[in-house]
Amino acid sequence: MHLRSLKKTRKDVSLHDPIGTDKEGNEITLINILGSEDDGVVNTVQLKIEKGKIYRNLDILDEREKKFVIGRFGLETGGEERTQREIAKELGIRRS
Repeated sequence: MHLRSLKKTRKDVSLHDPIGTDKEGNEITLINILGSEDDGVVNTVQLKIEKGKIYRNLDILDEREKKFVIGRFGLETGGEERTQREIAKELGIRRS
């Protein structure tokens, strides 16, 4: 009895503790809500490192090459990555 009352007042929480059920009746735990894909964080950090390397080496490219790399990797402020075709069309480059 004493151990049950201590369990209610303790501050330890497990990620596997049930916190409710979903609409299908499956048990939901904290790990289901708080969990994230490990690869997502790693990919984000790797992308930032690679973009940093690109920024440091942009000065060795000519203007046309810079525009291509900046567009391809979305290096503009708030820019999105674009395809090679989109950038080539914008720069007036035709396939041979």
